Amino acid sequence: MNDTRFSLCVYCGSRAGLRAAYLEAAREVGRQIGQRGWQLVYGGGNVGLMGALADAALAHGARVVGVIPKTLFEREVAHLALHEQLVVDTMHQRKQAMAERADAFLALPGGIGTLEELYEVWTWRHLGYHDQPIGLLNADGFYDGLLAFMQHTVAEGFLSATQLEGLRAGQDAGRLLDELETLSRQSAGPEDYRRI
Repeated sequence: MNDTRFSLCVYCGSRAGLRAAYLEAAREVGRQIGQRGWQLVYGGGNVGLMGALADAALAHGARVVGVIPKTLFEREVAHLALHEQLVVDTMHQRKQAMAERADAFLALPGGIGTLEELYEVWTWRHLGYHDQPIGLLNADGFYDGLLAFMQHTVAEGFLSATQLEGLRAGQDAGRLLDELETLSRQSAGPEDYRRI
């Protein structure tokens, strides 16, 4: 990848959820990515929050890269209007390809796939495979329960406070994106993910 613009990898649901606030959050993140002149890297779908995110990013001038496994190409209704759509064989290849193109990571509301992606990239950071920042957009309090549980894991001795601080959570998309960009610029830069 020769593109030098800031690249944000966003994990989010292939469903829209039940609250309008979730779609609004996805559209806002996409809009801001475009207005900031960034690149969006995401799971390549055209449905749910994924589709809303990509459509908003495209509408506001972002370069958008999707990464989708062959088996999900039709099930997720792959977005066909992206600048780049990578079709890979496995979910592992999908996550690695997304990570290789990321300066920072952000999770929006989503289900088990979103959580799995978030926790994996957070684990990779803890293990030293990368030093890019990770954000969690707590749209309309969606992640309140998860954040409380993570505090519980600290209290019970399964997670350090420092590890928990590695996940930047907030409800204001603009402020969170500013923080992720600042933290990314302070890091050593893109890491070689071949070790993962």
